[in-house]
Amino acid sequence: MTEYDFSVFGNVTITGADLNAMSAEELSVLHRQAQYCQAMTEADIDTMREIVSADMTFTHMSGRRQSREEYFADVADGRLNYFTIGIEDPRVRVAGDTATITFTSVLNANAYGARGTFRMAGSHHYRRRGDAWIAVNAN
Repeated sequence: MTEYDFSVFGNVTITGADLNAMSAEELSVLHRQAQYCQAMTEADIDTMREIVSADMTFTHMSGRRQSREEYFADVADGRLNYFTIGIEDPRVRVAGDTATITFTSVLNANAYGARGTFRMAGSHHYRRRGDAWIAVNAN
């Protein structure tokens, strides 16, 4: 049994991972990613700001790039409306104060007027700041 309660994320599912086989550090990164995904589904911009570094750049499936605040504005006003998010087959790698989580996102969303389920493979990068993992650009 892990010390991280993933059941608190009502709009986020994690599949394809053996949580009992993950280290505490790996679980802490996965938990942070799930926390971020839950905040996306709730349009909880305050929590999203706590998790994402100020200089973060987002790249959409279309290739469109946005600053953190541009992206958050689209979530806040509903242009990006996430209903549920699946974290499928997550693989976490922790090296000191940096971490990478690679997974397939399964997004049930309305993205700029296109409603559907979108699947995207990708990686998110984190850096430890104090006791918390903060999402950062891949540099």
